[in-house]
Order: sequence, then structure tokens, then C-alpha cells
Amino acid sequence: MSGPYPIRGSVVLPEAELQWRFSRSSGPGGQHVNTSDTQVELRFDLAATAALPEVWKARALERLASRLVDGVVSVRASEHRSQWRNRETAAVRLAALLAEASAPPPKVRRPTRKSRGVNERRLREKKARSETKRGRAGRDW
Repeated sequence: MSGPYPIRGSVVLPEAELQWRFSRSSGPGGQHVNTSDTQVELRFDLAATAALPEVWKARALERLASRLVDGVVSVRASEHRSQWRNRETAAVRLAALLAEASAPPPKVRRPTRKSRGVNERRLREKKARSETKRGRAGRDW
């Protein structure tokens, strides 16, 4: 594997805390698919990890609550024919999931107001357009 897999900044997925499980994958592969365990399930104990800062961990636990089973997040990969590529895919997917879940909330938008000049210009242009159209009104001659 090419690890380490960065989550954000200098924080990386700790290799020691990753649990790998392999099984036979469905899909293309011919006779090879019946003999090799290419599907990968990667599990990471989010509730017990010390690799993430506490603030990030709390945020991730809250945002991933529907995906967690006893504080453990699980990711599966079976799209490739080789176990090695599926391992890479699963680890990258887990790192991206944790990065998104532990990201800080977006800044609150402060409502702004259109300037008076912009509003007056819009109304002036509307009035001019109205006069143009009124000038086209059908004349009975």
C-alpha cells in the first residue's frame, strides 16, 4: 500500500487502527473470481481513536452517526479485480469520508443589501423600457 492517507493537514489515517477484511467479490473476473478474495471491507474505530483531534472526532461522530455501528465506520470496495487496488480505493475513500465529516461548519452568511443607486438605476431602466413599449401601442389610423 502506498499510505499514509492524509485526512487534512498533517493528520493521517493510522495504519495500526485500520481493520481489514477480505471476501469474494462479485462481478467480472472469470474463473479468477471464484478463487480470490478481492472485495475489501475497511473498518475504523472512530469512537476510540486517538489520531484525530477531539473537536474533529466529535464533529465526525455527530455527522456520521447514521453510518456508525458501535462507533466503528466501515467502507467497502470491490470495483477492481485486484485486492491491492481495492485496498487503495477503500483507504482513500475512508480518508475522504473522515475529511468531509470532520470539516468545520461553513461560515454563516451575513445578509447584504442592494445599494440605493443600484435600485434607482433598475427602476429608471424599467421606466424607460415601459415608455418604449407604450410607444409601440397600436394606433388606429
